[in-house]
Amino acid sequence: MPLLPSFGLRRDRTGPVIVDEVADGYEAFALAALSAEIAPDGPIVFVARDGQRLAPIADALAFVAPELPVLEFPAWDCLPYDRVSPGADAAARRISAMTDMVGLARRPHRAVILTTANALLQRMPPAQTVEAQTFRARVGNQVDMKELINRLETSGFDRVATVREVGEFAVRGGILDLFIPGAVDPLRLDFFGDTLESIRAFDPATQRTTSQRKEIVLEAMSEVTLTPETISRFRRSYIEAFGAPTRDDALYAAISEGRRFAGMEHWLPLFYERLETLFDYLPGSPVVFDHLAREAISERDTVIQDYYRSRHQQAAGGLKDAVPYKPVRPEAMFMSPDDVAAALDGRISVELTPFGAPEGTGARIVHAGSRPGRGFELERADPSINVFQAAVDHIATLRNARQKVVIAGWSDGSLDRLTQIFAEHGLGNLASVTKLADVEKLQPGQAGLTVLPLEHGFEAAGFAVVAEQDVLGDRLVRRSKKRRRASDFIAEASSLSAGDLVVHVQHGIGRFVGLKTIEAAGAPHDCLEIHYAGDDRLFLPVENIELLSRYGSDSAEVALDKLGGGAWQARKAKLKKRLLEMAGQLIALAAERKLRGAPVLSPPEGVYGEFAARFPYEETEDQQRAIDAVMEDLAAGKPMDRLVCGDVGFGKTEVALRAAFLAAMEGYQVAVVVPTTLLSRQHTRTFTQRFAGLPLTVRQASRMVSAKELAETKKGIADGTVDIVVGTHALLGSSIKFKNLGLLIIDEEQHFGVKHKERLKELKSDVHVLTLSATPIPRTLQLALTGVRELSLIATPPVDRLAVRTFISPFDPMVIRETLLRERYRGGQSFYVVPRISDLQEIRDFLHEQVPELKVATAHGQMPPGELDDIMNAFYDGQYDVLLSTTIVESGLDIPTANTLVVHRADMFGLAQLYQLRGRVGRSKTRAYALFTLPANRKLTDTADRRLKVLNSLDTLGAGFQLASHDLDIRGAGNLLGEEQSGHIKEVGFELYQQMLEEAVAETRGTGAADDGEWSPQIGIGTAVMIPESYVPDLQLRLALYRRLADLDTPEEIDAFAAELIDRFGPLPEEVDHLLKIVFIKGLCRKANVEKLDAGPKGLVIQFRKREFPNPAGLVGYIGEQGSMAKIRPDHSLVFLRDWPTPAKRLAGSAVVMTQLSKLAAKAA
Repeated sequence: MPLLPSFGLRRDRTGPVIVDEVADGYEAFALAALSAEIAPDGPIVFVARDGQRLAPIADALAFVAPELPVLEFPAWDCLPYDRVSPGADAAARRISAMTDMVGLARRPHRAVILTTANALLQRMPPAQTVEAQTFRARVGNQVDMKELINRLETSGFDRVATVREVGEFAVRGGILDLFIPGAVDPLRLDFFGDTLESIRAFDPATQRTTSQRKEIVLEAMSEVTLTPETISRFRRSYIEAFGAPTRDDALYAAISEGRRFAGMEHWLPLFYERLETLFDYLPGSPVVFDHLAREAISERDTVIQDYYRSRHQQAAGGLKDAVPYKPVRPEAMFMSPDDVAAALDGRISVELTPFGAPEGTGARIVHAGSRPGRGFELERADPSINVFQAAVDHIATLRNARQKVVIAGWSDGSLDRLTQIFAEHGLGNLASVTKLADVEKLQPGQAGLTVLPLEHGFEAAGFAVVAEQDVLGDRLVRRSKKRRRASDFIAEASSLSAGDLVVHVQHGIGRFVGLKTIEAAGAPHDCLEIHYAGDDRLFLPVENIELLSRYGSDSAEVALDKLGGGAWQARKAKLKKRLLEMAGQLIALAAERKLRGAPVLSPPEGVYGEFAARFPYEETEDQQRAIDAVMEDLAAGKPMDRLVCGDVGFGKTEVALRAAFLAAMEGYQVAVVVPTTLLSRQHTRTFTQRFAGLPLTVRQASRMVSAKELAETKKGIADGTVDIVVGTHALLGSSIKFKNLGLLIIDEEQHFGVKHKERLKELKSDVHVLTLSATPIPRTLQLALTGVRELSLIATPPVDRLAVRTFISPFDPMVIRETLLRERYRGGQSFYVVPRISDLQEIRDFLHEQVPELKVATAHGQMPPGELDDIMNAFYDGQYDVLLSTTIVESGLDIPTANTLVVHRADMFGLAQLYQLRGRVGRSKTRAYALFTLPANRKLTDTADRRLKVLNSLDTLGAGFQLASHDLDIRGAGNLLGEEQSGHIKEVGFELYQQMLEEAVAETRGTGAADDGEWSPQIGIGTAVMIPESYVPDLQLRLALYRRLADLDTPEEIDAFAAELIDRFGPLPEEVDHLLKIVFIKGLCRKANVEKLDAGPKGLVIQFRKREFPNPAGLVGYIGEQGSMAKIRPDHSLVFLRDWPTPAKRLAGSAVVMTQLSKLAAKAA
């Protein structure tokens, strides 16, 4: 029997229809059936009640009817009358859908258009404008490149140096890179004159070509196109609507000059003669409304009217810091519910409802015949029942009733795990299905397995779906989209810019001024110009750029060194001595632990799997690696000492839970030590929830519990009845004696003082220790310390976390009021962060005046710790709506209900701080918002501007690590070594400090001398060595390329780099070709210990570093073979006589000689 319902509807009978008994999760099945009956050869529109539902329904449709084309048409992801434009992604998906709908109206075929109540109400640019904006070209066509660039600029693309994000384009000579909205990869167009020679897709992370394309279809980037016609219409309509513009009207001024303005889409009606609606785009198509979608439409209309009124009132009574805002009338921009009802006349309109519909509403009623599946809430809540066994029994009952059963998991991984646990409970005969047609083919008694993100299962005629959420409770998983590597941003942002402080290994701290081309040996050579004290200058050839490192960012009070002065070398030598001592201590500590034994802990079968399945997320790869590593450590019989580093909310706690489970189930006690009472409450709650139903006792020891309870807990710890105890440093007090401590978990280690750390060390000698920290330890430091303690990095964010929507806007009281109230009406709380304690009062008064209905708590670091703790706890318990504070919220707080963050004067914060602050929100299933406000009429400094740009692009989560190690404002970059460290860093700058520490540890551990990075071969061949400006016009990009060049070692890497340059910028000019050859020769020089190489028309002179060569005998033999063509001078330099008239011959010849010398040197090693 067919599994889709049959409604018996005809497409020639218009009017309202109600389809009842559509259970949650069954919508896609009903929709596929409706499409077949009432729109067999044209599109059907489905209006969801909110945007969250589009993706699951699209997924379910792909399962039900894979052949049915699905278009998603989302709403703008900003508020009505907002100051920000809709996100690039939403705008792109809308325009792409509009273009497709224009095509559908021309050539109708069966399709489903998924949209939302908000998107339905919003008016759109006329169809012919959208169509006119679409541009197509095939390889070999004549295309005017200048005209194409103009088109990109008017459609809203951003011109950048390197294309990485949707909506960007870059021009280099005859090559145009652009990232088209809706495309998976960016495209690279290669022009010869006006002929489009090739279209290649490339990977934004590596910038290398991935495939060839035949044609390009280019849609607008924004619903507002700035052409001379639209600009003049806008000016006319603006003056008609609002009268003559004032001088500070930034919107009018920007549009008049043809510049794009943030948020200008909210004045859409002024740009076009008339706007159209979704109904105009799809005349006659049937419309299906989701359950509650009609209510969502009228609710949205109320919200729009409300926003319009408050903007209107605000325009009347201006505030000193606010920027004026003149809203367009709602009816020009949006449809009202009455307009929607009128537009539905003459169409079939269907409403879905999960309930039985009463007769007599005037609409035809048909039945879908599905009902919600069984949820196992009662079984989950009862510790004596095993929920997996209950689910297996339920599936058996369904099979016996001759129902076809499908088990739906959220993702491959979770489905796999669920299947394994079911198999342990005796569920067999399972087959994998990918579409509904496969379900029909299942044998009696077989059950299907599929990945389908349903919120709930359902039972319908002939088949039933059991969803993962029914069994395990709420799952929090979102599909992960392809991420760009966060290191790319960081590389861009950490590039040198003029005025930065740099450290030269031999000469010390100077200021980088810029790139300068200098004539050297008769040929142009790119050099970095660095200024030192007393106006000394150093010109460093670009191929030796690796001798430079960035000093770090707090450059205010740093004195520049003198060129050739001894102070720098003395500072460096002193530091090296101290570092060696430090490294020695660290290694002694590690060795001592290695010799001790510790209990062997291994997971009990079966129970562990079920405990792990209670984790409501899917583990990320990094997290799984960390868990596996911890398990191996625990089973090894040596004391574990592992540091798990992960960004805020990346699941470090889960790693600790698994370890605690293993230790406690083996009969050992577990102590969890945290720095604040708030964290202690948080962890106690988490641990108690996860260990519910297991024979383990979890207790809390902190000043939040009563004295009586604390005394009981202490007694339980001493006699072994308490298995897991969570507490602040009270746990470290001498009055607490553990009976059988097996595992110590330390959270947020960086917050403990020295005394506590000493006491921890005493506890640590032969128990397993797991330390969790969110303060990232920069990678090189981590490498340096690998022998000292094991380290796991969790750098991928949990898949379900919705990236925090970040808005950067001028200070606007209405937006702030709106943001805080919206959070309150969602049932949540907000953080309001200010840069200085002196700002607290001003903002407090502002909040009191603007949002009197909110309860505000104030907190800052100068309060007594007890009072601060009480305020934080009250906020955690939901007694306040807003926490107004300085940056103290950035450490370790996890308040799932707080999902809005407002930062005052965001230009005054460091990047890492802003990122940490933003990580405080968005810890749950709801979308979080971060609003960074700037002073309204002031210009930002370049650095602040660049910071906020980087932050905005770091929407993907998990860049925290690279970011923090990049922003170098990290408080004392490796708390592993105690207090004195930050002083040392100041002396030599951050990057060099790390490198020296790494060398010191390698030296102490005797793993061979670390590579001495203090010299770089100098090579003079009398040829142009540079990347010409005509080849790579952008200075930042040139510098970044030079920096990457310095890191290339092997011929393969150099070839790959050359291939990338050709791919990105076109054929290599001679200068670049020579530069790459010099980099190759430089690598050979390092191997052969050659410090200086000069080649000219008559031959080559080589000087060895410290006048040493690793293989003297070999060298003498080699010179002997050369006869009169080679000789040694008294100063130990080698001279090779040759006839090399051209630079190309000199390069090739030098490479040959150096290859032979480096082979000789390698023989000695």
